[in-house]
Amino acid sequence: MSRLTALLSRSCARRFMPFVLLMAVASCVAILAGQIAAGEPVGPKSEDRQITRNITRLMTTDHLTRHPLDNEISNRWLTNYLKMLDPRKVFFSQADVDGFMDYRDQLDDMALKGDTTFAYQVFNKFLDRIDDRVKLVNELLPMEQDYTLDEELMTDPDQMPYAKNETEMRDRWRKRVKYELLDLASEKKLEGKEAQEKISKRYNQLAKRMKQTDHDELLEIYLTAMTTAYDPHTTYMSADTLLNFEIQMRLNLEGIGAALEAPEGETVVKKVIPGGAAAKDGRLKPDDRIVGVGQGTDGAIEDVQEMRLNDVVKRIRGHQGTTVRLKVVPKGETEAKIYNIVRQQIELTDSEARSVILEAGKKADGSPYKVGVINLPSFYMDMSGAKTGRDDFKSTTRDVAKLLKQFNAQKVDAVVIDLRHNGGGSLTESINLTGLFIDTGPVVQVKDFDGTKTQYEDTERGLAWQGPLVVLTSKFSASASEIFAGAIQDYKRGLIVGDVSTHGKGTVQSLLDLGQKIFRGVPHAPQMGALKITMQQFYRPDGDSTQSRGVLADVDLPSLTSQLDVGESSLDFALKFDHVDPVKYNKYSLVDKRVIDQLKNRSADRRKDSKDFQKVMREIARFNEQKEKKRISLNREKFMAEKAELTAEKHEEKEFEEQNDPNRPVVKRDFYFNEVLAITTDYVAMLNSPQAATVGKR
Repeated sequence: MSRLTALLSRSCARRFMPFVLLMAVASCVAILAGQIAAGEPVGPKSEDRQITRNITRLMTTDHLTRHPLDNEISNRWLTNYLKMLDPRKVFFSQADVDGFMDYRDQLDDMALKGDTTFAYQVFNKFLDRIDDRVKLVNELLPMEQDYTLDEELMTDPDQMPYAKNETEMRDRWRKRVKYELLDLASEKKLEGKEAQEKISKRYNQLAKRMKQTDHDELLEIYLTAMTTAYDPHTTYMSADTLLNFEIQMRLNLEGIGAALEAPEGETVVKKVIPGGAAAKDGRLKPDDRIVGVGQGTDGAIEDVQEMRLNDVVKRIRGHQGTTVRLKVVPKGETEAKIYNIVRQQIELTDSEARSVILEAGKKADGSPYKVGVINLPSFYMDMSGAKTGRDDFKSTTRDVAKLLKQFNAQKVDAVVIDLRHNGGGSLTESINLTGLFIDTGPVVQVKDFDGTKTQYEDTERGLAWQGPLVVLTSKFSASASEIFAGAIQDYKRGLIVGDVSTHGKGTVQSLLDLGQKIFRGVPHAPQMGALKITMQQFYRPDGDSTQSRGVLADVDLPSLTSQLDVGESSLDFALKFDHVDPVKYNKYSLVDKRVIDQLKNRSADRRKDSKDFQKVMREIARFNEQKEKKRISLNREKFMAEKAELTAEKHEEKEFEEQNDPNRPVVKRDFYFNEVLAITTDYVAMLNSPQAATVGKR
């Protein structure tokens, strides 16, 4: 997903995140990723027609639903496109939208011809409206605010119509400006002229960034608005987005090894990746500003101060062994310095499996239990390395197997696999990883559009870990995570602990290279991006789909993440839950109702006496109250009181920041995880009791 798409669509599932946060999210790039040179779109490029016609064909012939590209999809498409551009309904007016609605039954017919002119018609109007609103913001900011009034800002765009006239639009922005001034006062302690200048700069930077959107980004947004009208996970990836996707899957790239962001329009170093070229050089530090980039040891330095972040990144990234020259203003200084850094291959170790051994509880002899914890952020695999037969290609299963071998050597008593922030990845890796914990047998069933079922099995005999297993999940655990957790639960091989349910993404996507599709048989076909398309739905060995419902925890713990509207069922046009016939598989005897009931009761007794969990329950109650209210008070006294509490958007922001913190531990041993460890040690003790089955017995 491009930076702009992420900015504009991320908010659709985050009803309570303030507009100011939406603007900030787009400014951070976690990995050095590039885009094609910027230029304000005015009309389609020549290849847009080919790409559009091929995507429309593939959607009708290959998508799981086989839904025709008709007026229903056309209406959904238009709705999605407007949501992506203006999710808070603060730029377009009702008159603008009425004009767009004249095309609501025509987008399908236009797309079949490869016609994407409507995308530019709407986007150019969007740019005009941004200019109008920025001008309005700059007019409203110096005006005196009355914070004693009991005014409110509506936070749910689904319940809010577009502004009917300029008077309504002006009042909407007056309240939004008032909100942002209050927000800065509460969060940053900024008031008066300083706060006004910060907000003005933010919106002027927004206008600049939107005008730097290039053709490829716009086509990606427009066609993804169409593909997500079929289901939320079918998307068009431009050539650059496809490259970034491949980097994420193989966990390496060629560059200097630095993550950049542009919080206020300036390119700032967010993180220097350990072991990378910049880290070895030693001069580039977090919070340094990059103001110029040159190529080679003596290449001219190009000023990048007015350049969008993705284009700066593109100039910095390059083949290993080549040199990039950075003009850098170090943190706290005013004079720029030139750093010559030789690019190299960077391993993205922050996204790979990591482990730690923790002590918890007491055995009968008084010694503590040793619990091996593996934090697994994704199911990664170097697809190109696997295709070419490389023996050392990056693999989740291979990495986890090494960690389990270390656990066996250190005689841990139990293993916890932490999937709380694992959004999925490779289907193959989820099957192979399950095979480390079962002997042999089916892991997942996959159904095609015509009902044809295929089962995928672990065929390799033996277990890498034979002891007690706990899988920790949350509402953010999705797709491949759910395949793994569902199979472990069905086999009764381990215990599922965490949020009430996982995310609920039970569909399988395939990546179709459009260049190869369009130029069949042509060697070195041009890169035209790819269609990530939902072609199958997966089912657990017991026949249940995880779609929309997710994997239900055996022992659930109260948390705010369970309450967030981030599950599959909250997404527009998500497919429904269903069931197929179960397949034959041999269960273990490691989890049963008696064990689960006892673990639940013991956990509930501990939580009753826990001040931390009591606080969580109060936060959940406040969260749900906020959720129903769908409004924010603009009365200063009430606003400050509400902000002092843990609100929904603050919790989401905290989750996002913690997951992207380069110094985050393998696991944060807080009250929540201590309860997970208590459940784990209770579980081990119960398995070791005379009445329990032995590990591996079926």
